[in-house]
Amino acid sequence: MKINFDVDIDMANRDKFLELFDPIPASIKREQSYEKHNTGVYFQPIPSFPLEGYSTIDHKEAEDMGYFKVDVLNNSVYKDIIDEAHLDSLLAKEPMWELFEHEDIVKQLFHVGNHYDIIKQHQPKNVEQLAMILAMIRPGKRYLVGNSWDIIEKEVWERTDDYFFKKSHAIGYAMVIIVQLNLLVGKV
Repeated sequence: MKINFDVDIDMANRDKFLELFDPIPASIKREQSYEKHNTGVYFQPIPSFPLEGYSTIDHKEAEDMGYFKVDVLNNSVYKDIIDEAHLDSLLAKEPMWELFEHEDIVKQLFHVGNHYDIIKQHQPKNVEQLAMILAMIRPGKRYLVGNSWDIIEKEVWERTDDYFFKKSHAIGYAMVIIVQLNLLVGKV
């Protein structure tokens, strides 16, 4: 059985982190040419174009061949985290869910800032609901907007051919939003 891994690593400064290694950027094949992948890198040897430096194999084909791509992403939320204990305390604190009723607050939040209409319509009350909202803002699950939580729960994590969020990513990003919301409350 083939296992596909999809690993995203968020950090305050992607470039500074990548300077510690010599990764090979992934590529995306569009029609008959290759482009550098925005975030994906390989920490293992993979054939690469000598001048451009990125992989000669499309990232999806490379995965099928056994190469392991890691998406290393910049996430400015982490710039305000003092240390691991601070992050742990922000994660452990129950957020003020009623803040999702305020457009000025939602506009400041990672991934959902431009989706206040969906947040307002569904008013998340827990991390799982916030994760489902994150999934619904993707094209593959947009059709679920406006449905009851029962219907959303039944369908939101099913695979689709359109762009969608996997549950693990959505939960992870929901937790980042909770950290960010708790940071905002701490500044008030």
